[in-house]
Amino acid sequence: MKEFTRRRHWVSRGAVTLVLGAACLFIAGGSSAAPPTTSIGGVFSPSDAALVPISLIGTTIRVATDASYPPDEWMRGTSMVGLDPDVMRAIATTLGIKYRESDVPFDDIIVGVKSNRYQIGTSSFPDTKALETSVNFVDYYRGGEAFYAPSGSSVTFQSLASLCGLTVGVVRGTVEQNDANGEVAKCPANSVLTVVDFASDAALNQGVVGGEVAGGFVDSQEAGYLVEKSEGSLTLIGTSIDVAPFGLATAKSGAGVELARALRAALKTLIANGTYGEILTKWGASAGALPARLVVINGASF
Repeated sequence: MKEFTRRRHWVSRGAVTLVLGAACLFIAGGSSAAPPTTSIGGVFSPSDAALVPISLIGTTIRVATDASYPPDEWMRGTSMVGLDPDVMRAIATTLGIKYRESDVPFDDIIVGVKSNRYQIGTSSFPDTKALETSVNFVDYYRGGEAFYAPSGSSVTFQSLASLCGLTVGVVRGTVEQNDANGEVAKCPANSVLTVVDFASDAALNQGVVGGEVAGGFVDSQEAGYLVEKSEGSLTLIGTSIDVAPFGLATAKSGAGVELARALRAALKTLIANGTYGEILTKWGASAGALPARLVVINGASF
């Protein structure tokens, strides 16, 4: 996990096509998309709402998101969709607040939260000790790297060493590409790792489906979403590795401190009433669910 990036180094905007067997799943703007479009909302909680800073009551809270990272957040036409927008929508219902979510370049979000241009940053931020010096994080999810393959595959995956002996697909420019390439020299001579880098998610997925590679090594949320939407043609192999919490960002002073406590309370309520689980299931992201006890403020371990 990098200190000031999401796990993926880059994400292309516009129409991203993920080839699933004979069908195409469009997961970006302007298409007749297959992604779920229904929203899952929470239920207003007076006790959680009482934690909202007085200075923000009756205002429209400004939320910043870099909507270019499916399935967490991306633009579908003029609408922002994904796991994070659904979580924010449910939090707002629980707290009884109004908010406006803006599509903001990723590198500008933390700076914007620090300067109070935005009150909340929701963009799959890794909660690290380095970033905690700039903002507060309310941990709400955990993600890592995962391996997926065609259903019926006999491949196993427990660590980077599990890739030895395989031909593995990655997307060019990602952390997974770096990690897989770094493992090549560590593999035994009789168990060679071959890394095939693809130019896009679509190309990688086609390589997996077509048997060009044994499987795809990608972000855990992406792997879960691909498998969820593959209608049984793909499967997750093993468990995610290099897992770390993601956090909702707020300012470290003033109303940001109280707002973080309100967000934490709302998330715990959403876990208790099942809404949180429904959202994660909707986006194929259940493997990254946090139990209520780990929904904390500034829970970075590195």
